[in-house]
Amino acid sequence: MTTNRTPEYLISLVNELRKLPQETEWVEFKVNKAEPEDIGEYLSALSNSAVLAGKAFGYMVWGIDNNNHEIIGTEFSPLTTKIGNEELENWLLRLLSPKIPFRFFEFEAGGYKLVLLEIGRAFRHPVQFKHQEFIRVGSYKKRLKDFPEKERELWRIFDQIPFEDLVAAEEVAGDEVIKFLDYPSYFDLLKLPLPESRAGILMALEADNLISRTDTGRWNIMNLGAMLLAKRLDEFRSLRRKAVRVIVYKDNSRVETIREQEGAKGYAAGFEGLIGYINALLPSNEVIKKALRKTVPMYPELAVRELVANALIHQDFFVTGSGPMIEIFSDRMEISNPGLPLVHIDRFLDTPPRSRNEALASFMRRIGVCEERGSGVDKVVFQTEYFQLPAPAFEVIGENTRAVLFAHRPLTRMDKDDRVRACYLPACLKYVNKEYLTNSSVRDRFGIEQQNMAAASRLIREAVESGVIVPYDMGAAPKFMKYIPWWAARPSAGT
Repeated sequence: MTTNRTPEYLISLVNELRKLPQETEWVEFKVNKAEPEDIGEYLSALSNSAVLAGKAFGYMVWGIDNNNHEIIGTEFSPLTTKIGNEELENWLLRLLSPKIPFRFFEFEAGGYKLVLLEIGRAFRHPVQFKHQEFIRVGSYKKRLKDFPEKERELWRIFDQIPFEDLVAAEEVAGDEVIKFLDYPSYFDLLKLPLPESRAGILMALEADNLISRTDTGRWNIMNLGAMLLAKRLDEFRSLRRKAVRVIVYKDNSRVETIREQEGAKGYAAGFEGLIGYINALLPSNEVIKKALRKTVPMYPELAVRELVANALIHQDFFVTGSGPMIEIFSDRMEISNPGLPLVHIDRFLDTPPRSRNEALASFMRRIGVCEERGSGVDKVVFQTEYFQLPAPAFEVIGENTRAVLFAHRPLTRMDKDDRVRACYLPACLKYVNKEYLTNSSVRDRFGIEQQNMAAASRLIREAVESGVIVPYDMGAAPKFMKYIPWWAARPSAGT
């Protein structure tokens, strides 16, 4: 966290580290030696070793005698150290892979200057410095490749521990847990009575694995707790880039931004506020029904809710430097999240949902943000059909997954991709509901009059030629022909 790294906290932390009988695999003491190359290798070694030790952070402390752990002060100043014209912290970060959170703190203790380097634990992959992986063996820094048993153990831990079970804030007091987590929202969302004591609140949060008690009687705030209930995500250094960004552009390109806002709260505590904020920014349409003019949102709220919830739940938290993003253009709305989808985008409608973040998804299901049974994409497709909007698009852009909702436009202004999607996605939706795409359902989808059946037939033929749908029964008369998505075809269908 950031705000609790006060001088008092840092002095207390250093004093706790000094009580260790000797340097450990996750703590290194120095006096003045601060060669940039050496620091970079220690960043790798201590980050990797923190994983093996079950610690959220590794530490380097300058100004401590390595023999007796007495405070003697240091002349090292990371803030003024440069490599060429580059600041030390930027130089180190550039040469680390993958990027991990780390931070230098300069402060005084007992009249002596100290420097503490707080190093976030490795996740997903061992941390490299200049393409070399390091590890601590006792109090010595070694190359990881020379200790294959430690490398195997690292990978075993990476494979077994999900992001939610990592620590966002380590060794915080009970009153700090109450300060940084929106605990009233927890009880409100779950429709539970608020305990009368702080101990009761902490016990409930602990039972849901949002926080965990440490050996010292203090608390670790887990990533799950912070991501769901943080009053401010930017209080948690490793999570600040996971806040949701909402950007509104002037037209249909990213050239000119009208407004940009970054969410502050955890996903559960802030979800309803986020949806309300997005809906307030969306343009609206005027429709006339039974001679009454009515203003309706450009995009169905249910579709917006489902896609935003999916972006939060299915993101890859291990992709550093990016988080969920909602971009609003004059003609569309794009909802992106970091991470490649776990199922092919063509199979979103029929494949049982899989989540990288099952604990996060489970909690969001418990509070009604998403349903237990599915991903919500079927609802999105149904809603866009019902409101006669172009079919949504699902894309993979680099390491990101993107869903796109399009503003209303008539069939005459839809391009081929729009028309093909508007046949393919309804075919998928109907198939999972034990139904079939037909000329009649295509007419309903596009608002085509019955006497213009030929126009619907042309749209179906275009989708068939694109390979996204196939006839269910080639022997049927043209007007009775049924269609299914390509992936549902048996050998006899379409052959």
